[in-house]
Amino acid sequence: MKIKILFFLALPFLAYASEHGGTNYDIVERTLNFLLFFAILVYFAAKPLKALYQSRIDRIANKLESIQEKLRESKAKKDDVLKRVEEAKQNANALIETAKKEAVNLAAKVKKEAQNDIANIEKGYKEQKEFEERKMTKGVVNEILSDIFSSDSLKVDQKELVNIILKKVS
Repeated sequence: MKIKILFFLALPFLAYASEHGGTNYDIVERTLNFLLFFAILVYFAAKPLKALYQSRIDRIANKLESIQEKLRESKAKKDDVLKRVEEAKQNANALIETAKKEAVNLAAKVKKEAQNDIANIEKGYKEQKEFEERKMTKGVVNEILSDIFSSDSLKVDQKELVNIILKKVS
């Protein structure tokens, strides 16, 4: 490495030492100066530039990796959410089916209870009707008997009494 540095430092002296007496073209010297400058620049700036470039590449790679990791996480979350949505849809469908079955069962139960209530009301109506008929019959019989027994002038035999009662009842 030291030999290269000495060579590049001595190169301009060698270039000036070979000058001829005729025309003075300095293209060779300028070229050698440029090459020497470029070599020194590369020697001193190459490592920092490489390090800078490599650090930039590493930062970009790290950022890309973190973005890809976030993308994978978001895809996993999306898949999880889609799975939960699908489960929720299935649960909703199951709840709807259960609700429909319960509605049918409830309607049947209400219908049966309504029929039982109607039967109880009809039974109560019949009993009330029979009670009222008996009450009315007793009232009519009581009225007839009180009419018969209250009048002294009227003497009725048993056949006539039965006929009168039958007429009043019917």
